[in-house]
Amino acid sequence: MRCVVQRALSGQVSVDDEVVGRLPSPGLVVLVGITHDDDLTVVQRMAEKLWGLRILDQERSAGEVGAPLLVVSQFTLYASARKGRRPSWSAAAPGPVSEPLVEAFVGALRGLGAHVETGIFGADMQVSLVNDGPVTLVLDSAELFAPRG
Repeated sequence: MRCVVQRALSGQVSVDDEVVGRLPSPGLVVLVGITHDDDLTVVQRMAEKLWGLRILDQERSAGEVGAPLLVVSQFTLYASARKGRRPSWSAAAPGPVSEPLVEAFVGALRGLGAHVETGIFGADMQVSLVNDGPVTLVLDSAELFAPRG
């Protein structure tokens, strides 16, 4: 699982010129990609990591201050541009696998107490935000939860 996390003063996602999700106050915009070996354990651990990540003002976490989250699925986070000019999407899990895991991620965040708004899975979405800082991080479960050795 891969998340691009952006601290944002504002953010919204639209589909067909209609806003479907927005940050009601400053918080985090989170782009989420799922790969083939992700499961509910990875999703829960990533939600806990994100909710506790101290990247807001005064080194506080979204969990500490109740900052809202705007979560948007984005399979392109698993693109590979290693060969040629056309990216490969083979590392991204297909929709029937990734959609329930993105929903579980949102559910896990809500279970931790987060106010979460979302885009629409698989839709052509327009995401806008005002990045605060700017602060942008990449959380990758393969790096975060790999066995230490």
